[in-house]
Amino acid sequence: MKVEEIEVKDYLTKSNLPASDFTINPYVGCPHGCKYCYASFMRRFTGHTENWGEFIDIKRCNKKIDLKKIEGKTLFLSSVTDCYNEFEKEYGITKSILEQLVNANVVVNISTKSSLILRDVELLKKLKHLTVSISINTLDENFKNDMDHASSIQDRMKTLKTLHENGIYVILFMSPIFPYITDFESIISCTKEFVDEYFFENLNLRGGYKRYILNYIHQNYPHVYQEYLNIYEKKDDSYWKKLSKEIEEYCSKNNIRYKNYFYHEKLVSTKNSNKGESI
Repeated sequence: MKVEEIEVKDYLTKSNLPASDFTINPYVGCPHGCKYCYASFMRRFTGHTENWGEFIDIKRCNKKIDLKKIEGKTLFLSSVTDCYNEFEKEYGITKSILEQLVNANVVVNISTKSSLILRDVELLKKLKHLTVSISINTLDENFKNDMDHASSIQDRMKTLKTLHENGIYVILFMSPIFPYITDFESIISCTKEFVDEYFFENLNLRGGYKRYILNYIHQNYPHVYQEYLNIYEKKDDSYWKKLSKEIEEYCSKNNIRYKNYFYHEKLVSTKNSNKGESI
């Protein structure tokens, strides 16, 4: 792992995500090395030649976060890294950022795959408007280990439970959903007693990792390989339409709060259009 410290002018970045006004990424790169991570495109802008998951830049910033700038807004940690990756233990960049946000009138959304967030439970409880989402897309630890180096599925579920018991609004982010592999009903069944809401996002394949994932499916799940080709080569979206309906029916029947982010690009387009109308 190549580790460097870099100076940045500001932690705040305007967001193009559907539900966020600003993002903060305390690190560049991520040691979780998720095989399906869209953020791997960041290599192009950093000058790093290492593989995704084999480098991390520790961001240092002397400028305090402008709390007036984010007044009444929504802030997301983090969009292209995990703010609670293993290097947070040593450097504490995320913790220092959250300490600045304690008195801020801002909605803070934290997304992570790490149980390290439990280190900051008492700090998190001080934030006025907070949600924490933990990503889980399988109950199979072997499949998880093939896909990332983050906390185990069992640890992630324990993390959700502990945060919930401490009065923090928790979201299970079922992302990315792997067709014919992710069993959304089983995941909900195991976690519904301590999860406040579920987010669903489909697996998108693009760039360098598309071929890797397809080869992985071919080798490890050959019985669904043709289905993956239909979805990702022939662009057949019938699977997602059917699954979307199943999720809606299941969640409605069982009084489960949820949001479907299958059509991420459309949501971004709608957000940008709304911005244009308000100008």
